[in-house]
Amino acid sequence: MGDFNLALVIVAVVVSALVLLVSVYLLVNYQHPDDVNQAYFPKLVVVLGLSIAAISILMLPADVANRQACRHAIYNGACNLTLPMKTLWLAVYIADAVLVFFIIPFAMFYYEGDQDKSVAKRLKSALLWVVTSAIVCGLILGILYALVGKVDFTVRHLSSSVRSFPNSWTGLSSSQPCLTPLIRQCAAYTASAASEKTWTMRTTFPEYVVALATVVGSVLFAIFGGVGIACLPLGLIFAFIRRPKAVITRSQYIKEATELGKKARELKKAAEALHQEERNGNKGRKWRKNVKAVEKELLLLEDDTKALEEMYPQGEKAETAWALTVLGYLGKLVLGIVGLIVSVAWVAHIVIYLLIDPPLSSFLNEVFIKLDDVWGLLGTAAFAFFCFYLLLAVIAGAMMLGLRLIFITIHPMKWGGTLMNSFLFNVGLILLCSMSVIQFCATAFGYYAQATAAQEIFGHTLQSLRGIKYLYKYNVFQYAFVALGVITLFYYAAFGWKKRRPSGRFQLSG
Repeated sequence: MGDFNLALVIVAVVVSALVLLVSVYLLVNYQHPDDVNQAYFPKLVVVLGLSIAAISILMLPADVANRQACRHAIYNGACNLTLPMKTLWLAVYIADAVLVFFIIPFAMFYYEGDQDKSVAKRLKSALLWVVTSAIVCGLILGILYALVGKVDFTVRHLSSSVRSFPNSWTGLSSSQPCLTPLIRQCAAYTASAASEKTWTMRTTFPEYVVALATVVGSVLFAIFGGVGIACLPLGLIFAFIRRPKAVITRSQYIKEATELGKKARELKKAAEALHQEERNGNKGRKWRKNVKAVEKELLLLEDDTKALEEMYPQGEKAETAWALTVLGYLGKLVLGIVGLIVSVAWVAHIVIYLLIDPPLSSFLNEVFIKLDDVWGLLGTAAFAFFCFYLLLAVIAGAMMLGLRLIFITIHPMKWGGTLMNSFLFNVGLILLCSMSVIQFCATAFGYYAQATAAQEIFGHTLQSLRGIKYLYKYNVFQYAFVALGVITLFYYAAFGWKKRRPSGRFQLSG
């Protein structure tokens, strides 16, 4: 038993180190050239946030493995040798909440501060915003915890009289299940519905903070995840459909490049006008709308520029570049098909296991269990993959809605071209939604993850918490997730094959 848990601790340490290295690798390769050798504090926050998000996803498989350490325990004390998963869950998720609501906003306020101001003034401004947010959040949490920070468990009081221990069990049968011959049924068995009572207890403050953060994340998860579960694979498939079919001629390239240059000049002029408005203090609703429009047009222009470079590769290795382009789109097609299978499996599992009562089948739970029987870590790896896929769907959904809704800021993640504010925004989104992903997975894979510390926190406590338990009792988030997924599917079927073109329309105040 001790050796098993020692191996689990070693695996946890090794995986944590690998996660940290991968986070650093992503930061180095995704960062914008303008942020090289500067913005060290935001970079530290990004690495820490990515690491905690990845570790929190991997903790649920670790929780399952930790539970299995007690499966063959001979004595009760043997389970004391396992990892303290409940304490680890609370520590990770409190750190998650602190990063999302305080540290990441501070880093973003500081990074996006007026560059003309001194470092001290930018720090003071960012700190003022965060302290104000902390006071407001602290008051709200304290008031809510004092008023409704309780869990209501429905229990049934059962009792039976005491009888002498029998000398023989031969007289017991299905028609005579009890020891008392005069009463054909046990007293506890015949308990009426009136014996059901509500057992109320106050939850701990850390658990309450985690629960509320999970609810906030669940709203975003249902919206972004529901959209992303469909647009993530379909976006890859339609990217293959819209791929450049052949190399264009030089005259066509010059014509397209001239048109793109004209659009770039228009965007530059619009951006300069918006910057002048900002300096004049005209940052009203129309200004924000125009900033959003310019950002959208700029992203589409960058996509058009990249597509033009793909259709007319230049240099000595032009043929090689075209071959790699073709292989890249084939890879997107393959990934899109695999993703579509995973998305369909997710939606089917939600419907037949969570939305239908009683469940038609445990579906993916049985798949993971059978994979574990084949090889101990195979089911765990598949389980972790499905959880990570949901996080990717959230990011894909946020990007899709960000391009279409005026009140969502666009924060694209581009290889070698991601500014720190976009990095921080996406890391915050991942962290916030990772809470909900874990809760969602703990519920969706309740049979596979039964008797774990995660189920105790995100299952029993969260689903019994006063004021919000009905959101989970009636599967509000699951219904919203599936509904948005279906709507996005029809949207892509109708419009996904079309390419959005820049409009070039701006309503400048000046």
